[in-house]
Amino acid sequence: MQTVELIKQKRDGGELSAAEIEWLVQGFTRGDIPEYQFSALLMSIVWRGMNARETADLTLAMARSGEQLEVRRSLSPAVDKHSTGGVGDKVTLAVAPLVAACGLPVAKMTGRGLGHTGGTVDKLESISNFRAALTRAEFWSILRAHQLVLSAQSNELAPADGKMYALRDVTGTVDSIPLIASSVMSKKLAIGASHLLLDVKVGSGAFMKTLPDAETLARTMVAIGARAGVHTVAVISAMDQPLGQAVGNALELKEAINILQGKGPADVTALCHHEAATLLEMTGLAANSAEAEARVRQAISSGAALEKLAAVVAAQDGDALQVTDPSLLPTAPVQIPLPSPRAGYIAGIDAERVGLATMKLGAGRFKKGDPIDHATGLLLYRKIGDQVEAGQPLLEIHARCEDQAQAIQTELLSTYHWSDAPVSPGPLIYSQIVPEG
Repeated sequence: MQTVELIKQKRDGGELSAAEIEWLVQGFTRGDIPEYQFSALLMSIVWRGMNARETADLTLAMARSGEQLEVRRSLSPAVDKHSTGGVGDKVTLAVAPLVAACGLPVAKMTGRGLGHTGGTVDKLESISNFRAALTRAEFWSILRAHQLVLSAQSNELAPADGKMYALRDVTGTVDSIPLIASSVMSKKLAIGASHLLLDVKVGSGAFMKTLPDAETLARTMVAIGARAGVHTVAVISAMDQPLGQAVGNALELKEAINILQGKGPADVTALCHHEAATLLEMTGLAANSAEAEARVRQAISSGAALEKLAAVVAAQDGDALQVTDPSLLPTAPVQIPLPSPRAGYIAGIDAERVGLATMKLGAGRFKKGDPIDHATGLLLYRKIGDQVEAGQPLLEIHARCEDQAQAIQTELLSTYHWSDAPVSPGPLIYSQIVPEG
């Protein structure tokens, strides 16, 4: 095979065979195909697209480019859960221990945040001494002992994706459904759980800004899962405003703990319950949604879900006392309210801009490798649809110093949109995508 001929083939609208895709991915991963040629291939894919078969073949080739854990060969059912990311999205932190407490093993490898969306690993590392980097033996030992492991993404898992994403980031080839779907799903298939739940976010704070784009991505990933023999379901959920109240690493971890104690904000609690119940129903551990929801509520009321998180944190060398007593988690020295400039109803909150403002407090990374301040962030007291009087606090800024907090106040106020008439918040969950047939 010749790389340039395959680039021309895709550039001109032709299909690539499974063998051709495999050859290209493995050649690029080994370094046999130079970046300038693979960049041309990526741009051809952005321009011409890929059909369902090509997208699945690309994903499988990427998954085969490195280590494969094949969890379902040892534990079945065993589940994985992935969110496409958003502002205040701490759902995984609650859902994973919740379903594990119901007896469903969760093999979770997760990433760090980059840009306005936070990473689950960064939130977990708010806990003193928590160790997310695990060897393969440690991953398996913790998973078998606790039915749950919360590991950082391994560089040995789907290395083709890491190389491709770095190239896409600097060549303007990020915005492609086939490339986004294969990037997400290659890592999931390399883990090899039997069931996978995808939370595809849509709205101002999400990568997918429109519902049609979110549905297309969801359907593409569900189809890839089906072709690979992994029972995959996608939930399309709203990210038009931050999810829950907390934005920032330790603050979001505290909120996840509150959810496991039955004390979380209504919106994020409802989403966590829905996703946990969906996983129980998908795997047959519950016969129907009513039974699944009852088991979720029982895991919370009995304390089993919180105990599960504390046990896994301890197994990964973290301070479990910070789970059972979240007041011990890092706290910002400056906490000041931001008063409302007017009376009225909140009609909108630009989630992406809220996330970017939080980054300026140190809660996120502007570039890979930037340090994280785990204590800083925001607590939103008012959300879309709430009526507010002038001077009432909209949110609370948690900062390292007063100058830092003052510097983002105008920016935060500009993220709010107002109405003089009552406003109804939109749906939390738009739809659920299941495999065809």
